[in-house]
Amino acid sequence: MQATLPNRIPSDSRDVDSQKSDLHKNDPRERLIVALDVSTAAAAQKIVAAVGDSALTYKVGMQLFTAEGPQLVRDLVASGRRVFLDLKYHDIPTTVAAAVHEAARLGVGMLTVHAAGGGKMLHAAAAAARAVNPALLVLGVTVLTSLDQNDLEKVGFKGTVQEEVLRLTALALNSGCKGIVTSAREAAAVRAELGHNFAIVTPGVRPAGASHADQARVATPAEAIAAGASYIVVGRPITEAADPAAEARAILRQISS
Repeated sequence: MQATLPNRIPSDSRDVDSQKSDLHKNDPRERLIVALDVSTAAAAQKIVAAVGDSALTYKVGMQLFTAEGPQLVRDLVASGRRVFLDLKYHDIPTTVAAAVHEAARLGVGMLTVHAAGGGKMLHAAAAAARAVNPALLVLGVTVLTSLDQNDLEKVGFKGTVQEEVLRLTALALNSGCKGIVTSAREAAAVRAELGHNFAIVTPGVRPAGASHADQARVATPAEAIAAGASYIVVGRPITEAADPAAEARAILRQISS
């Protein structure tokens, strides 16, 4: 970023390594991830400043990372924010391991790999992360929230969305990942079958009455948390709001409820 990001409020100025017990925090901000789905560092900076201390973690995805590169991530980390790097790595094990190694060196707290990449790739990713930062959450992406049952069948999967999510979750966890990404619609079944000793990140979260946009499997913040989500990802409802901080606080109240 060209300009300096504002520092996080002093009362919460902890680094990534001190945030190892997020799932057991009482502060609802620990469970909210704001998606920076914009094309410039300036736009991302504006959102972070507008949200202020109402969020601690920001998602950097393919759009923003492609436009601005790793320096944006370094700037967010240096400003005290936690970064969820959502690049969904999916390649041969050696290539993914090398990418995860570099991502870990940037200081991100969370990153994604496609669980469909297979056990060898997932093992390589998890090992690469541990070598740099044992606290880094490597998350296996199961079924994208833009896909419904009909979409899944068209790409060749024979089972239901829930069956596919459960299968990929088991593969990811058995391969060393610390959590998964799935919609809230499958989170409860995943918790019931596989327990609570791992993180579930839930995208496709929309406050009641908000547009679903390109998401097919959505839930409200309260529904996602009740279903077993550890973290929820919210983008446009916050970032495009007239008052992003107020919208974030409203979502925090739903999380607390």
